Amino acid sequence: MKEMRLGKVAVAASALLCATAHAQSSVTLYGLIDESVQYVHNVADPGGKNANRVALYNGNIQGNRWGLRGAEDLGGGVKAVFVLESGFNINNGQLGQGGRLFGRQAYLGLDSANYGRLTVGRQYDPLVDLVAPLTGVTFGGSSFAAPGDIDNNDNNSRVSNSIKVTFPKLYGVQFEGMYALGGTAGQTGSGQTWAVAGAYSVNGLSIGAGYISADNSASNVPRANTPSPWGGTIDGNFGSVVNSGAKTAKGYDIASIALSYLTGPVTLGARYSNARYIPDAASSFRSTEVFNTAAGFMTYNVTSLFAVGGQYNYTHANGPARADYHQVSLGADYLLSKRTDLYLLGVYQHASGNQIGVSPAAATAGDYGYTSAFGSHTQEIASAGIRHKF
Repeated sequence: MKEMRLGKVAVAASALLCATAHAQSSVTLYGLIDESVQYVHNVADPGGKNANRVALYNGNIQGNRWGLRGAEDLGGGVKAVFVLESGFNINNGQLGQGGRLFGRQAYLGLDSANYGRLTVGRQYDPLVDLVAPLTGVTFGGSSFAAPGDIDNNDNNSRVSNSIKVTFPKLYGVQFEGMYALGGTAGQTGSGQTWAVAGAYSVNGLSIGAGYISADNSASNVPRANTPSPWGGTIDGNFGSVVNSGAKTAKGYDIASIALSYLTGPVTLGARYSNARYIPDAASSFRSTEVFNTAAGFMTYNVTSLFAVGGQYNYTHANGPARADYHQVSLGADYLLSKRTDLYLLGVYQHASGNQIGVSPAAATAGDYGYTSAFGSHTQEIASAGIRHKF
């Protein structure tokens, strides 16, 4: 009898421990679907002539995704955390980010309320975390990004094999640092990526700045002066004709700064970036190509459900290729619910000069930097879409 009572106590204690452990752990399924109908004026047809294009365009403001987010309370204010996030194209069902299963994010780490967060895996870089949220892409996505997203302000590239440290926010100040290991035997720096960023916010004013440096691992392999495509821990962001000719670079560096000011229903903001693509002896271009981008934007919450916004973006390319891009973006967003909204976006872009491997320069507003399609010196686009978060 005594043994039976002890057995019941043991079973009850075990069940209590399991229930407690379960209560301290959580796994959340989440996602986002963004789809639009898009019209583009002056885009190249299969024969190379300028034409108009009407098509479905997914991931207009935010990339489509689904993911799992988990946390386990380890005690003492420390949690184990992980994220597995997959990108996809709703129009054809294909995986995004080069066909990776969890191409958007895949990381594991520890999060401490007192000491910050340490995570390892495939992650967003610190500029995406701390600088991009202060820019117009938060409102209009790709429509408010620089031509070809040459400074990764729209998060077209992620960093694999990375270690990221996020320090606790103190007196409105936040810092992040990242280092990605190239993993090449005997060549520690080959393919490496490192980045730092900081942000400060007080009384509606927010300022963020950061710097990222990426190495092309293919540049460190003997190749008999034959240009090789990009290889490294950060994705190559060369899908647009704006910088596709620089994909044989030895490496590239991006410095970025942004600020925004919230006053009542109005948000005002500005940003500047400097992207430098550096060649080696085997690159298809011979001197550093520099892209300077400056932009100013404004958003206005007309009501709690309806917002409008606009931005002017100027990008100047200087080096082997010289080009200028003027871009005006407008948008409107209406909330149907907390999870679902409707939007309208319009973009006008004018290009002049030349690009590496392309002369004269062509406007790229219609491709957002994700495809190689381009047209004349000017392009206009209009998109009507719906976005749902779950």
